[in-house]
Amino acid sequence: MIRDEETSFTPGKAGPVGFDLDLTLIDSQPAILAAWTEVARETGTRVDLDSVTRRLGIKLEDEVACWFPATERDAAAATYRRHYVRLAPQLTTPLPGAAQALAAVRRAGERALIITAKHPVSVGPSLVAAGLEADDLYTHVYGPEKAAVLTQVGAAVYVGDAPADMGAATAAGAHAVGVTTGSFSAADLLAAGADVVLDSLLEFPPWYAALRAVLRARA
Repeated sequence: MIRDEETSFTPGKAGPVGFDLDLTLIDSQPAILAAWTEVARETGTRVDLDSVTRRLGIKLEDEVACWFPATERDAAAATYRRHYVRLAPQLTTPLPGAAQALAAVRRAGERALIITAKHPVSVGPSLVAAGLEADDLYTHVYGPEKAAVLTQVGAAVYVGDAPADMGAATAAGAHAVGVTTGSFSAADLLAAGADVVLDSLLEFPPWYAALRAVLRARA
């Protein structure tokens, strides 16, 4: 179900559409948690997977800092990425509607961008496993860094599953589209500035078509 505060659209600009990756376009949680399990096993460090799950979408370096002292963080991040790259091909799947959402943007003559906190070395195997491609890819950015990218490319829309994604879209003057396929509720996303919240990306094409119709009518 499409939810927003006024069940209406706020007309904006045409332009590229950005998508977050983890838990927006792909279900990477099994691979992420499996990689963290391997890190814990190799290092002997206790890692609470429930806590990791609640923070999915932040940079790996920030998550590593929750579990390791500063002198061990680079090695822990390298260990995680080694396991993630190995596990991602078997454990990553596209979320419902992901391919259709990207296709809807391209049918409208706009670029479909992926803007993610994921490191480049982890993005490649994830996209191949999910069978998805971006027209442009921006990696290792989070929060205000995503806002800077969205501003730079003149994005009209940014789609994500986390409050930080909604904040980035709002700061960049883009439509903030939340999806409840991650750890956050519709209420969380609306409170963070979402213009609209979707249950899944299956709802994105009709929403985007309606937005485009509003923009054409006002042109």
